[in-house]
Formats: sequence, C-alpha cells, structure tokens
Amino acid sequence: MPTIDEKRVYADKAGKAELFVAAALGVVVVDVSDDRIGGFGIDYRCTALDVAGDGERIAVATDDSILLDSGDGEGFEAVGFGSAVAVGFDGDALLAADESGRVARRSMDEAGDSATWTELGPVDHPRAIDGALVAAADGVHRVDDGGLSNVGLDDVRDVSAAGVPLAATGSGLYALGNGWMDALSGSFHVVAGDGRRAHAVGDGRVYSRTEENAWEAVDVPAAEPIVGVAHGPATYAVTQAGTLLMDAGDGWRSQTLGLDGIAGVVVRVIEE
Repeated sequence: MPTIDEKRVYADKAGKAELFVAAALGVVVVDVSDDRIGGFGIDYRCTALDVAGDGERIAVATDDSILLDSGDGEGFEAVGFGSAVAVGFDGDALLAADESGRVARRSMDEAGDSATWTELGPVDHPRAIDGALVAAADGVHRVDDGGLSNVGLDDVRDVSAAGVPLAATGSGLYALGNGWMDALSGSFHVVAGDGRRAHAVGDGRVYSRTEENAWEAVDVPAAEPIVGVAHGPATYAVTQAGTLLMDAGDGWRSQTLGLDGIAGVVVRVIEE
C-alpha cells in the first residue's frame, strides 16, 4: 500500500499525471497513470486551504502566504499576499482572496522581470476562485480591468469558469446563459468543469453533466463529503476525510491518503 513520504521518487514520469491535494498537513502529490493510483507523499508542509492549477503552474493558498510552483522543477516558493482562503488563475495572472474579503491579482511586468500584487476590491466571505470568477457569500464577482463586478446570485460556494460558467450555491446549481439559469435544485458546494466535462456535488450526491447538457447522479465509492473535483486524463475527486477517487471511464477507483483536512485537488499532466 502506498504511504505518506517526505520525498517523492519517480522512476518514469512518461504518460503520467500528478494530483496536487491541499491538506491540513501540507501539499500532497499523488502519482496517477491511466486508471491506476500510484505513490503519494507530502511535497510541501504547510496549512493548505485551497489549491489551483492552470495545467502547468500550481498555486496554494495557506495560512501564511501564497505558494507558487511554476512548473520549472524548482518546486514551491512563497510569493507574498499573506494568509489566503482562495486562489486561482486568470490567464497569466494569479488571483487570491483572504478571509477579510480582500481580492488581489499578481501579474508580471511587461519585461517579465518582477511581479506585483494589485488589490481589486472586497467581497463578502470569499469561498473559491476559478478563471476570472470569484465565489462569495454576496454572489459571483467577475474580475475585469476596473476591478470586481458583482454578476449575481448569493451564498455562492464554488464556481467553474471553463466553457459555460457554473455556480454552486446554497439554493441550487446555476449555469450562466441569458443570466443565471437553474441547472439543479438543492444545496451545492462543489462544481468543476473543463469546457467538456462538468461535475457538481450537492446534498450528498455527485452529478455529472451529459452530452445533452442534462445532469445525472453518479455513484461514487465514498460516504464522506467530497470537497474537490478536477479533470485531466481522468476525473478525480477528494473527500474531506482523505479519500482520493478516480474515474478513467471504466468506473471509480479509490485510495485512502491517510490525511484529513482536505480542501481541494488539481491535476498537472506530465508530457511524454
């Protein structure tokens, strides 16, 4: 059985992917390939409260600073901002929000020599960031050149910006069309999409969007609450109690990570 280890060793990374899991003990990296869950270990010790990825870069919100892994093999480094509860990527820029509701953007100068944080404005109790969207208690906020714009809803727990934007709220799942349109009723706290696939979690059930843009419930082999979903070569999910789930098209597999305080998961595909 794989065990938590302080140092990861991979003999051959070709055709594989890495999952970065935010946990109370730190950033855990899990090696996955096809429909197999491999070894895993703690890559960086911290109190990780959120994690985001853009395919190559990985950012982690901690109780001390934002950590950034640029994908250059150098690992994580602190890039300022301070304590954060949510982090995300909007194109080349990195977005972060703290417990007070402060939202800021980190972007490089034109020469690419240095980066600075620019405050965009406040929101009420930020919960998640994806693309240019910020989920907060007072609605979905969109990042634009002028700062932040409230674009509707309330009690928003999570957002997905890829393809048709989606919002998970305490009163339902919504899709952005001609305004926010009802997708599913109930209390939702997780939503994730990559422009082709989409999953949402609410009222103790996991839902998958079909090719006909309908939503259907799917059975997963875990009784604990799912707190994060990510899409890559497969669909991945993590529970708050530390169970990793993976579906590569032939059903869900699971692996206990032996950690608690899980806050989210993202994937980095390792090129062949």
